[in-house]
Amino acid sequence: MRTIKNPVKSNIEENIAFLRPELGIGKSFDLIQLDVEYAERKMTLFMVDGLVKDNALHLLMKFLAKVKKEQLESNVLQKLVKTDIPYVEISIESDLDKVVDTVLAGPTALVVDGIDKVIMIDARTYPVRGPEEPDIERVVRGARDGFVETIVFNTALTRRRVRDRTLRMKYLQVGRRSKTDVVVCYIEDIANPEMVKEIIESISKIDTDGLPMAEKTIEEFISGRHWNPYPVVRYTERPDTAATHLFEGHVIIMVDGSPSVMITPTTFWHHLQHAEEYRNKPVVGAYLRFVRHIAVWTSLFLLPLWFLLAIDPELLPKQIAYIGPDDPGKVPLLLQFLLAEVGIDVLRMAAIHTPSSLATALGLVAALMIGQVAVQVGLFTNEVILYLAIAAIGTFATPSYELSLANRIVRIGLLILTALFHVYGFVIGVVLFIIMLSRMNSFGVPYLWPFIPFNFRAFRDVVIRSPIPLKNRRPRFLHPKDPDR
Repeated sequence: MRTIKNPVKSNIEENIAFLRPELGIGKSFDLIQLDVEYAERKMTLFMVDGLVKDNALHLLMKFLAKVKKEQLESNVLQKLVKTDIPYVEISIESDLDKVVDTVLAGPTALVVDGIDKVIMIDARTYPVRGPEEPDIERVVRGARDGFVETIVFNTALTRRRVRDRTLRMKYLQVGRRSKTDVVVCYIEDIANPEMVKEIIESISKIDTDGLPMAEKTIEEFISGRHWNPYPVVRYTERPDTAATHLFEGHVIIMVDGSPSVMITPTTFWHHLQHAEEYRNKPVVGAYLRFVRHIAVWTSLFLLPLWFLLAIDPELLPKQIAYIGPDDPGKVPLLLQFLLAEVGIDVLRMAAIHTPSSLATALGLVAALMIGQVAVQVGLFTNEVILYLAIAAIGTFATPSYELSLANRIVRIGLLILTALFHVYGFVIGVVLFIIMLSRMNSFGVPYLWPFIPFNFRAFRDVVIRSPIPLKNRRPRFLHPKDPDR
């Protein structure tokens, strides 16, 4: 049994003497100590201003004010908890260190003279925005709600769609100083218990003082491969997308303070799927997926391939010799591509920091400077602008923002290798790219499954959006407890 270093004392003065300096009462204006007396017994409330529901506490204080002295002559703790404090979320704590951590998370601590326990009243509330539709996961048809920065709201949005009796929400706290709330969500009757155990243990082993970037910090700790740009978890802000993956056997990780939840484990192909494909008829969804795959692969390989044919025109058949540049320009082609790639990233960052009212003006300036003027002064050729625009459109068509950034880095690497070694550089770069992806895994799942290792039925579902009635089996790579849907 764990030894409590600072247990709650029966003397209220001793408890207050410990809690005041630990909470910083008097040093922080938002930490409140409220001394009261009910039924001729000293009591003290500790709370964080702004994180408590004033109406709920006022109502509870009214009930306590009606308690008579003779009512608390025996079994004080039981009578307070079960009779005199009519509230749903209430608990008892015997460790003063846990009391401090809990108060800083939002609940209110009620310290009562004469009992060696502290009553924790979870009457907290957080500033929160409405569950609006995520900007990067919009659909023409479908739900318009999205996850928010409050973890309790996100668990409620998930339970609204998954009413399974075995839906589990495992609560954890990460960060020695931040004490950030983390929830691991899974369906117990479906998810692989070994995978769930591995994910929970990975999160529990995180040793850091805080999670400043919420879910991104969690990902870097549990995913490994810190210098590999490709994501091994999928992010979503849509409750319906999260629910779909729960039914398949995935595990969802929610972090308080972030509207994005992590889906684990995932493969490369999960990052190419979008909810819009399943909001249309199967044939239309299959067409949308086919177009999206073309756009993604085009954004990755079109520029290096065209650059190879431009610097080695003898590789071009006569029938398509026209695709090479008539005039390579005064600036080397590789430098043109690198300048344009950096320019697009600068423009993207500028758009993020630009007020929406000025976004149109920014677009006009970029179009004039990068498009027309840059070609006229000889900085870029028309072909470079054309093919870079196609690649950029393919990048923006990639459903996963993290995957699009990783593909951009690989594209630049392929351009540099092609410039250095021509055909050999392009071929070696592509081979190294495939080897890198094939060696990756997400919690033991091969990253390129079902392409490597190959599984025809699963790969068919990756390429073609199958009708839902025909998808009667859960993904094999998840090793679900209940494979039949």
